[in-house]
Amino acid sequence: MTSIPKVELHLHIEGAAPPAFIRGLAQEKGINLEGVFNEDGSYRFEDFNQFLKVYEAACTVLTGPEEFGRLTTAVLEQSIEQGVIYTEAFLSPDFCGGGDVGAWREYMAAMQEAAQRLPQIEMRGIATCIRHFGPEQAKTAALCAAETAGDFITGFGMGGDEMVGVQGDYAYSFDMAREAGLRLTTHAGEWGGANSVWQAVRDLKVERIGHGVQSIDDHALIDHLADHQIVLEVCPGSNVALGVYPDWQEHPIEKLRERGVPVTVSTDDPPFFHTTLSAEYDRLADTFGWDDEVVREVNVTAAKAAFCDTETRKKLLKILEPS
Repeated sequence: MTSIPKVELHLHIEGAAPPAFIRGLAQEKGINLEGVFNEDGSYRFEDFNQFLKVYEAACTVLTGPEEFGRLTTAVLEQSIEQGVIYTEAFLSPDFCGGGDVGAWREYMAAMQEAAQRLPQIEMRGIATCIRHFGPEQAKTAALCAAETAGDFITGFGMGGDEMVGVQGDYAYSFDMAREAGLRLTTHAGEWGGANSVWQAVRDLKVERIGHGVQSIDDHALIDHLADHQIVLEVCPGSNVALGVYPDWQEHPIEKLRERGVPVTVSTDDPPFFHTTLSAEYDRLADTFGWDDEVVREVNVTAAKAAFCDTETRKKLLKILEPS
């Protein structure tokens, strides 16, 4: 396990919830989560669509700002154990107040307070719309994001089912977020092929791509990402667990890195995929021979691509300097 400090850019706050935390909340509230867990207590799903259903079922116990504050603490404590010094979490207005700006503010305040109680780690929020909820609902999420842009909410993105519509359907929401000063990322090239990455870059003008691994299938796209230094938030363990690639050997992260595409490493929804950030780096070392120099370089790339202020970035880069 590498001792190099880590910067994580692609983490869904609800998807990072420890199963025991969700089970405990369900018991407190008397909510039946039948079908959500395996006998060993882990999350239960067999494919991406089932994963989305289980994810949304688990979210039903997160019913108010107080629960999201507790969730933030639980998730950040996990990250600190993995040596993470900075994390960006995807936070959805749809799950935090149902798209109501006033309610969203209360949720954000609870999460920010929880994060501030853990000085070992810096956290920023990327407000996300959910693609399969459609473009009109995305505008509601974008308005929430725009109204709370600042020190804590620093980015806007899109998650959900990548096979619904095209990236350009959501351009209005991304324009709204951009005008509010938020920085932009979107999930693409996990399921939608290299073409979905082209759509994201051309139609939404994002500076980072969530996953983006299927870019490997288009040489012109690889060159474009490298030339424009568009950063990929790569989650190898997630891609293998969901069957995007059959195994770690087939995963394209190292080929992309060798071609000059800026890659970072994240866990996506770690308890769902039985992974941690340390485990990701261990597998990358075993599979591709990544040593501490490569690990440091990837985390420096992440620090430079982080949606944070200049002062925070300087601090992160200082911590990442070789001792």
